[in-house]
Amino acid sequence: MPESFIPPHGGYHKLLSYQKAEIVYDATAYFCDRFIDRRSRTHDQMIQAARSGKQNIIEGSMASGTSKEMEIKLTNVARASLEELLADYRDFLRTRGLAEWDKNHPYAQRLRQLNRTPNSTYETFRRGIEHNDPAISANVIIGLIRVTSFLLDKQLKSLEQAFLKEGGLRERMTRARLETRKRGG
Repeated sequence: MPESFIPPHGGYHKLLSYQKAEIVYDATAYFCDRFIDRRSRTHDQMIQAARSGKQNIIEGSMASGTSKEMEIKLTNVARASLEELLADYRDFLRTRGLAEWDKNHPYAQRLRQLNRTPNSTYETFRRGIEHNDPAISANVIIGLIRVTSFLLDKQLKSLEQAFLKEGGLRERMTRARLETRKRGG
């Protein structure tokens, strides 16, 4: 019997990009509730951009069994949503005269160390995310968004290579049908 032409799919919880996107979402919900007026459009838009980043990874992972094209598109939507969110955090800092950390800032270096922590969670970054200083909180979340975006960029390149190597659903269906015919089924 030929292998199923619908490959295993889902498993988004294991993706490091998803794990980081979930932290970004939770951090953004905290940040917005703490530092952005709840009645403002910015509050809702930032939370929705963070949610879109996370949810599109889930949807892309679940769609991957039958549509590599959809998985790639949704992963890219997640990446684009996080870029929008990054711009919102930069706007927050800029409009308040607060500095964005450069890569050599001591706190940015510490954040890079924390991002290397295996199985990191919101708790790993809680002190920075929930800091009383909004500049520190925003910069920590900016760092988390950058890491998540980097991981999504790598994921998109990997998805592209997998598609080039394995093809999509129609190609797998045709191969499975030809194999079944070949075996006399």
